[in-house]
Amino acid sequence: MALIALAADKGSPGVTTAAVALAAVWPRRTLLAETDPAGGDLVYRSAAAHGGQLNPNTGMLSIAATARRGLVPDQLWDHTQPLAGGLEVLVGLGMAEQAAGLAGIWPTLGRAFAQLAESPHAPADVIADCGRISGETPALELFPHANLIVLVSRTEPEAIARVRDRAAALGARLHGASRGGAAQIGAPLVGVLLVADAGTSAKLVHQVNDMLVAGQTGARVIGTLADDPAGAEQLAGRRRGRLDKSLLIRSARKVTVDIHQSYGGAWAAPAPGPTAGAGR
Repeated sequence: MALIALAADKGSPGVTTAAVALAAVWPRRTLLAETDPAGGDLVYRSAAAHGGQLNPNTGMLSIAATARRGLVPDQLWDHTQPLAGGLEVLVGLGMAEQAAGLAGIWPTLGRAFAQLAESPHAPADVIADCGRISGETPALELFPHANLIVLVSRTEPEAIARVRDRAAALGARLHGASRGGAAQIGAPLVGVLLVADAGTSAKLVHQVNDMLVAGQTGARVIGTLADDPAGAEQLAGRRRGRLDKSLLIRSARKVTVDIHQSYGGAWAAPAPGPTAGAGR
């Protein structure tokens, strides 16, 4: 199993929606962690399993004191809450100012997230919503512990150019660069997830992959997520309908299948755990 970190370079391409959608259809037990230092969104957009609101004080905020004394991966479950549908979430900070309370413990969190896959009691993959990573956001300290870093991007030309440059910068930061400037390929891998209209996605994948290769980024497109506002509203519980039939969830299922076909063998844990989560 694995730690998958989702992030964006700039703007609002839908990182949280992408993280929830992928976690909801992930084929193994999954913990969705809101690790955006600017604050999480799920408290405001999603209902808890009991029908009320999520508790903003149980999650990243409550885990800070625990992590300063050391963090055993299974302790993560003490700070999670189930969403309506069953997906287990580690709720994010309420505001950016609270991120100061996590100073110095981001690597500890990264190790715990990565090691949760090997828990003898409740193993799970972790999908981390890291928000925007321009500048020196502390969420970058999670990345060395990840198996896959996914940059979420829209398809406007400026967005593609930015994600290409961000992928190159991340590759150089994590893996170093050769004499010619190209990022070396290694773990964690860097992938790009395009949020696109379903009718143009296949052509876009080829075009963006060509740009990533030409830019010597070491990254590649791992899939496309449907630009589906109605499906996003259903996922957040603000609109009725068959969520499993939405373009968003159907495309998320394909992305997870492609990820596991490409990388799953390398991430296999010795003893798979129980499955849980929304949309299964």
